[in-house]
Amino acid sequence: MKFNKLPKHSILVIAIITTWIKTYITYQSSFDMEIDNSMQQFILLINPLAFLLFIYGISLFFKTAKRRNRYLITTSVILSILVYGNVVFYRFFNDFITLPVLFQTSNFGDLGNSATSSINWYDVFYFTDVVLLILAVKFLPKAKEATITKPNLRRTYFVLTFAILFLNLGLAETQRPQLLTRSFDRELLVKNIGTYNYHLYDIFIQSKFHAQRAMADGSELTDVTNYVKSNQGENNKKTFGVAKKRNVIIISLESTQNFVINNKVNGQEITPFLNKLTKDKDTFYFDNFYHQTGLGKTSDAEFIVENSLYGTGRGSVFFTNSGNTFNSMAERFNENGYFTSVLHANNKSFWNRDMVYQAFNIKKFYDVESYHVTDENSANWGLKDIPYMDQSVEIMKSMPQPFYTRMITLSNHFPFTSDEEDQLIKPYTSDDNTVNRYFQTVRYTDEAIKELFKDLKASGLYDNSVIVMYGDHYGISENHNKAMAQYLGKDAITPFDTAQLQRVPFFIHIPNSGIGKQMHEVAGQMDIRPTVLHLLGIDTKNDLQMGTDLFSKDHKDFVAFRDGRIVTDKLVYAGEVCYDKATEQKTDSSKCSPYIEQANKKLDYSDKIINGDLLRFYDNKTGEAKK
Repeated sequence: MKFNKLPKHSILVIAIITTWIKTYITYQSSFDMEIDNSMQQFILLINPLAFLLFIYGISLFFKTAKRRNRYLITTSVILSILVYGNVVFYRFFNDFITLPVLFQTSNFGDLGNSATSSINWYDVFYFTDVVLLILAVKFLPKAKEATITKPNLRRTYFVLTFAILFLNLGLAETQRPQLLTRSFDRELLVKNIGTYNYHLYDIFIQSKFHAQRAMADGSELTDVTNYVKSNQGENNKKTFGVAKKRNVIIISLESTQNFVINNKVNGQEITPFLNKLTKDKDTFYFDNFYHQTGLGKTSDAEFIVENSLYGTGRGSVFFTNSGNTFNSMAERFNENGYFTSVLHANNKSFWNRDMVYQAFNIKKFYDVESYHVTDENSANWGLKDIPYMDQSVEIMKSMPQPFYTRMITLSNHFPFTSDEEDQLIKPYTSDDNTVNRYFQTVRYTDEAIKELFKDLKASGLYDNSVIVMYGDHYGISENHNKAMAQYLGKDAITPFDTAQLQRVPFFIHIPNSGIGKQMHEVAGQMDIRPTVLHLLGIDTKNDLQMGTDLFSKDHKDFVAFRDGRIVTDKLVYAGEVCYDKATEQKTDSSKCSPYIEQANKKLDYSDKIINGDLLRFYDNKTGEAKK
């Protein structure tokens, strides 16, 4: 063996530099992160370096060339898979992977079509650094030589590594104070501390949350209950109990955003049936209603509707906290003599629903086994929405009444493909096929809702039911802003526009009531639970919930998103910028400050309830901690 000084470690240098360059190019080409100044660009450049120096630097402790080279190549492959995994995930979710998401393997089979549509042939270039390293190991003479690094040189190497890390953290903190307290804002973390360090931080956060549940003893409930009770409004006497003892049918409209309502594409109505409902005398239509989901998407929407709590910022509650105690809307209906169920023509284990629905005390889950599914009546994600509606009403006819059931549609799901006979309008004409197809699948779901109303009337269920419909989350992500700008007639989509595009339709249809109207209150999915329960005459004054009854005069025009965005009747906070809602222009940031504080408090208390599993200590009948 021969001693070499650090600069002679050519293989180590190649591993570090190629992965560093690949990572930086990926930042620029694959992630849509706003860079406001040259300092942020510099931070983006250096943030992978400390981690790469450390992880590849471990090879300095190997004494044989074979073990060192094997370690470097294996590490390079793992890091490339990690980066590429984030790229594919970002294309689909416009977000970065968290640790709980990686363990949601039971969903991978069902996500096949969506995942495949997010993979491109040129993605092999994300593994260029691995190829270059393998070639270097094979052909460079130095790669065959075993090297021993003197302890003082290793010490110098790692001191330099940590110096770069602290420089990175220091610069990041000057750009974004209290950066590491904003674990819900993954883009901000990746932009400042890098993809690799973000995943290390994510592991720390997950460990912290698990410890939080283990250490909780119920004493944390005092602050939470005080906050919730202080934000509950008085019931509206005109609407409280107006639908008492009726059946309740809640429909999740997959990926349906509000911009399609009362709009056209190529001169054709996109949602003709829903458009009529916006003017129907038996229908309340909320045109300033927002989804509040995070990484859990549809499952987050389900969780919010049932519990009026936020999903976690680290993955779907259906996986991260499925063993918690909950006080769901279904449980409240059970207490009031309702038969509770979910109708969803998908595998019962998808999103861990079979376990979570038990935790929600839902009496019956009608999964795919309850439906007749064939190649002819299914496409993309499963049973098409029209046959789904037809078969679901047949199931409802056999349910004990009154019943509460939730329906989850499938057809309008990314990548928005459909059979030719189901394409009731022509596609949009842009360079973005995803956006082009979206209008067709939304139109098909609208036709399915029309079919549902017709079937309910024919079955005799319609007159004694309340039909609630909500969009579960966005369908068109920020990755398609160019085509969306074209459709909306804008030069570009700003963070303000993106926040406004998170509006989803929300309908409450009460047949033969004659009290419906269009509502302009700023509201979100968090408000569905108290609103629906109050319409049925079920009081929620003792429930730990973050939403409020939309018909209450005390309801505030304020929506906080899982990612920190905020919307009020006058302001929008998005992309760390405060906008005036009337002008759509930037305004004094101090105007948004009080709302940012409110949003953080709301998110914090919701997270405490979930992460500490605090409802196991709570008695919702007395509104106090259990004794």
